[in-house]
Amino acid sequence: MAKSSTKGLATVLSFEKKIVLSDGLMYGTTWENRQTQATALPLHEKSVRGTISNRLKSAVANDPAKLNAEVEKPNLQTVDAASLTMEQDTLKVTFTMKVLPDAAVPAACNVENHKEEILKMGKRYAEQYGFGELAKRYALNLANGRFLWRNRVGAEDLEVQVKAGNTQWLFHSYDYSLKDFDHVDEKVEALSEQIESALDGKLPYLLLEVTAFAKIGKGQEVYPSEELILDKGKGKKSKVLYEVNGTAAMHSQKLGNAIRTIDTWYNEYKTGNGVGPISVEPYGAVTNLGKAFRNPKEKCDFYTLFDKYSLGADFDSPEAAHYVMAVLIRGGVFGASGKE
Repeated sequence: MAKSSTKGLATVLSFEKKIVLSDGLMYGTTWENRQTQATALPLHEKSVRGTISNRLKSAVANDPAKLNAEVEKPNLQTVDAASLTMEQDTLKVTFTMKVLPDAAVPAACNVENHKEEILKMGKRYAEQYGFGELAKRYALNLANGRFLWRNRVGAEDLEVQVKAGNTQWLFHSYDYSLKDFDHVDEKVEALSEQIESALDGKLPYLLLEVTAFAKIGKGQEVYPSEELILDKGKGKKSKVLYEVNGTAAMHSQKLGNAIRTIDTWYNEYKTGNGVGPISVEPYGAVTNLGKAFRNPKEKCDFYTLFDKYSLGADFDSPEAAHYVMAVLIRGGVFGASGKE
């Protein structure tokens, strides 16, 4: 076996994700006929002549002649876009979500003793707390339609249907908050019980079919995922959207980020200075804010907690235990550096 770090941690350590999502396909329909009629939404190109609106250097901004010369320049752009037709007022998004057990079983681990302690940690978590709290939060993020992201904003009505085998639940998304996980009804409880059964191994797996409807208005623009173009100099478009076989779509990663937006256990949230639930990440990173809410200096990041618990220490609190297990469900590569 490879040499481990002096702390007894594995240098090769990874966990497979236990919540696996498909891409989300986007369709257009009407609210009245949403159950029976829907057409795939294609992408279309738009070429527009915009204005110069970026922040200018002081020498240009403070000189009227230079400013006029600058704003006269055309800002030509070719972008992808997607929208409903003028006969459609409702966006339909559909995807599948698979839930798997054995969150605390490493996919790869090069230190046998550490692996044994990790397995003990997982068993300790299941016995002390169980997966009920995590399952409830995942279920609520399905029910409230958080995964629609910008497509959720300004919708007149929101509805999410979740199907597992012959069982189906219907959620009116505005009945469930995006800010906390306090409100649970019988439907959320039933769905969370299914998710919990899969996470703790009572079921070999759970496959959910999720369909969301957002009544956003006739002809309104919808928002698929945007592709990351590493070398924009070679492309003719300034914005490229994601599509699957000609149908506008949302990345599985973006859907997954929303489903795991369950972390209300970080310090700022507890003190009332947080930004609401954040996605489960090793450092509590929220990229659009440019901030990590779980700083290692505060000893609340994943690695600090995981290293302690996976070497035999008791959980400090239910909140810390839930957070660590949620990161393992997320999956990732967590090996310690052999140079430490």
